[in-house]
Amino acid sequence: MTVRIATFNAENLLSRFDFSGFRNELRQDRVSQLYDFTSEAQYRQAEIARAMSLTDDTRQLTALAIADADADILCMQEVENLDTLHRFEYGYLFKMIGDGYRHKVLIEGNDSRGINLALMARERTLDGARIEILDVTSHAHLTYKAMGLYTPDLEEVAKPHDKVFKRDCLEVDLKIGAKRLTVYVVHFKSMGSPRNGVDGRTRTMPVRVAEARAVRKIITERFGPDGGGKRYVVAGDFNDYSEKLVITGDRRNGYHFTPEDAEDGAVRVLTAGGLSENVVARRPEMDRWTLYHTRGPQERHLCQLDYLLAAPALTRSNRNRLPDIVRAGQPWRTLFPDGQEVDRYPRTGWDRPKASDHCPVAMTFDLI
Repeated sequence: MTVRIATFNAENLLSRFDFSGFRNELRQDRVSQLYDFTSEAQYRQAEIARAMSLTDDTRQLTALAIADADADILCMQEVENLDTLHRFEYGYLFKMIGDGYRHKVLIEGNDSRGINLALMARERTLDGARIEILDVTSHAHLTYKAMGLYTPDLEEVAKPHDKVFKRDCLEVDLKIGAKRLTVYVVHFKSMGSPRNGVDGRTRTMPVRVAEARAVRKIITERFGPDGGGKRYVVAGDFNDYSEKLVITGDRRNGYHFTPEDAEDGAVRVLTAGGLSENVVARRPEMDRWTLYHTRGPQERHLCQLDYLLAAPALTRSNRNRLPDIVRAGQPWRTLFPDGQEVDRYPRTGWDRPKASDHCPVAMTFDLI
């Protein structure tokens, strides 16, 4: 018996309009900046038209990426609420894949933008085993002090009574056939922009490391320091990487992709000591990326931000399996290493519309 698990940051799966750009140009869409609006009412009308015209194409592409991931259990990031998820599943996914994800879980977390974690599951696996959701636990309330995780390197970015998780760690217990499985859905602190001469990744690293330590503590307190032989997966957008492909060159002379190791971060906190395995690391070094990052020609790289970290109880019987990374929803601006190019979904744009800035990651696990 197998179960296929995927993670996907759907990038702002929202059902609300953001009109704050009228008073704050930093929140204004770039196409809106081409026009002068004489009143807020006029701006609101234009923003509604812009958002709706872009959203339909975007969500068709999002649904195509999810369909290609073809997972029994889908862990999602950046979802507004359950109602939005229901509407998306019915209006887009259902039309593509039919009777799909009947089970849906979402608990609102700590994010100030209202982007939350969610989990969707089919009623049965592709093998025909019944999927049941047994329990759902939010850890959004946990603080650094309560978990004993406040350290000196956090002093500049957080206080002891602040919440550890910038969104949540959504813990979902499932039963698949007769087998138990626990999934932890996460979305760690974003890297942010450089500030005071310090790059965003370095400045926010202590927050992500603390989040990873908190997840590790939740797992080990429940299952034991070595995982206790239990089946669990940590899935989500870590906003961090252990390696990247640095991109140099240009369109005229060609692009070059150079592997480069990165400073230890949140990922290794959860893989240390064999608590879990980053299954994407089974793929070739040049083919592990899930996101294209650029701040212009001087700063471009591909990296893995999206993870399935699986317990030894899941990986020991799946040594020959490789995860899939769905890249057909990437915009045309994304630079692919030679030999990795894919056929983009219809109507994909240079920068938008796109399925997401992230790629879904999916893997099939044997349950024995």
